[in-house]
Amino acid sequence: MSKNIFVVGLDEENLSVLRRVPGAEDYRFHQLLTVEDLQEDTVSVPALIARAERQLDEFDGEIDAIVGYWDFPSTLMVPILCERHGLRSAPMEAVVKCEHKYWSRLIQRSAIDEHPAFGLLDLEDDDPVLPSGMSYPVWIKPIESYSSEGAHYIDGEERLREALESERETVDRLSGPFRALLDRFDFPEEIVSVTDRMCLVEEAATGYQMTVEGFCKDGEAVTYGVVDSITYEQAPSFLRYQYPATRIDQATQDHMCDVARRVMVAVGLDNSTFNIEFFWDPDTETLALLEINARHSQSHALMFEHVDGVANHAYMLDLALGRRPTPRTGNGRYGVAAKWFVRSFTDGVVARTPTDAEIAACEREIDGVRVHVTVDEGERLSAGFGEDSYSYVLAEIFIGAADERDLTNKYSRCLDALPFEIDEVSDPETLDTMGPEHDTDEQGHA
Repeated sequence: MSKNIFVVGLDEENLSVLRRVPGAEDYRFHQLLTVEDLQEDTVSVPALIARAERQLDEFDGEIDAIVGYWDFPSTLMVPILCERHGLRSAPMEAVVKCEHKYWSRLIQRSAIDEHPAFGLLDLEDDDPVLPSGMSYPVWIKPIESYSSEGAHYIDGEERLREALESERETVDRLSGPFRALLDRFDFPEEIVSVTDRMCLVEEAATGYQMTVEGFCKDGEAVTYGVVDSITYEQAPSFLRYQYPATRIDQATQDHMCDVARRVMVAVGLDNSTFNIEFFWDPDTETLALLEINARHSQSHALMFEHVDGVANHAYMLDLALGRRPTPRTGNGRYGVAAKWFVRSFTDGVVARTPTDAEIAACEREIDGVRVHVTVDEGERLSAGFGEDSYSYVLAEIFIGAADERDLTNKYSRCLDALPFEIDEVSDPETLDTMGPEHDTDEQGHA
């Protein structure tokens, strides 16, 4: 009989990938809430869980798995729903340890040396200063957030005061709902003392940004791929994610994977995929862990399918169904794959997007290409939800290629085939100060 698998925030693009994983002919995928449901201006996890429960209760059949690949609140909803229905998932406390940025840093400090200096700032402090021993430049971030929301690059005291005002608004929207879930845990004293009027501050890392993907099963952490995150030359916004990584040698990648495995065992994550973002500075040969995510990256799914022959979604499904995943490498049609981000670095109103016919022609004429336009005609770019602080995504282009030269040539052809027009506005919004670090976008458009 077919397995009924409910996917929190299931969307059409990921559904098409899920239907191609090994064994998919035996799966029936059901949408559990929409992506838009997860993006409400004021996130209410209890309300979302109640809506999800009503949908599950109305389902006439056996529920075999509940999974998700989005950030908060999906990462916290999945273990709650699985516990209520007797299904496999990650331990809730381990997920919270990943999501709570300060708690995560404390665990990292106990298990590894490869992390930046960090501390806390009081959002209500009228005269804020960096924690003792820290120096500019730094990043400030909410204790709980996703994408790059609330992340500010700070290069001095004046900029710090300005950023804290914006940070208060983000914390009001996200940290309150997150805090409401924490009452079920017995926290160490250093976490109990962290209020939702505090934010994380950490020294800025530099170098190449990379992502290690893996899974945890029966107390063991396994890594199955390293992805390059390559930015535009003129800004820290991502130009593309590329798999497999090529900018660092194998020995460095092996070290990165070893650090990832050690920290995930320390966190206690199990029955779950994960991805960890790192910076590798080739000049100082220094590795710094940026962030732990208690889920795999759906942004990488098609890349893994292109190169390895199976999307990383397959590992998520195996774990949810009680199977130990078997990593696969190099069994796909292409030698390299990337997710490219077409961006505008100025605000404006979208006057023209590629037509359906133009997109279809591009995908038909250029092998290994899939196009997702993320804006609509008439839309004000700055009104979009979940963008980073200094650019606006117009489209995402997935490309599989023989090698990196073929990859960039295909991308250039796509740009020529997919015209956008952006009208300038008379009151452009000021973009945030650019810095050398940018968090992976896993909510909304990504």
